[in-house]
Amino acid sequence: MMQIEEQSDAAGSMPLLLAAELQDHLMSVTNDLERLQRLLDDAGEALSNHFYSASSLVMTMLSKSEGDPNLAPLKDVMQHIAGAITALQFQDMSTQLIAHTGQRLRSCADQLARDTFGMDDADGIAVVETAPLRPNPVTQDEMDAGSIELF
Repeated sequence: MMQIEEQSDAAGSMPLLLAAELQDHLMSVTNDLERLQRLLDDAGEALSNHFYSASSLVMTMLSKSEGDPNLAPLKDVMQHIAGAITALQFQDMSTQLIAHTGQRLRSCADQLARDTFGMDDADGIAVVETAPLRPNPVTQDEMDAGSIELF
């Protein structure tokens, strides 16, 4: 503990070792969020492709046999597919939140590094990622059909 205290300056700023650890944690979380975003993007794209393909097949079957009372379950299938496609908009909202959170974390890590370790790096003045101006890019907190609000 004495070693950490010795590294802080007289103004009472954060000890260098603690600041470095905190910055590492912030950057690790940012990297994890970026991986999560890629996973969600891949899963969302695959699900969209499969649902749109299934929807197209069901619509073709319905159009070829219009009026057949035995195909009523296909209309139910279409409603379920439409509901699944609507639920996929969750991926878009998640992506926006992840990007927003990642940007805020990078800004905190950059600012922490600049304030603790100095104003410049080997290439010149330290660059601090700008924090988002809006507190939250997605105002929605639940998923209901017809209630999707993006951007």
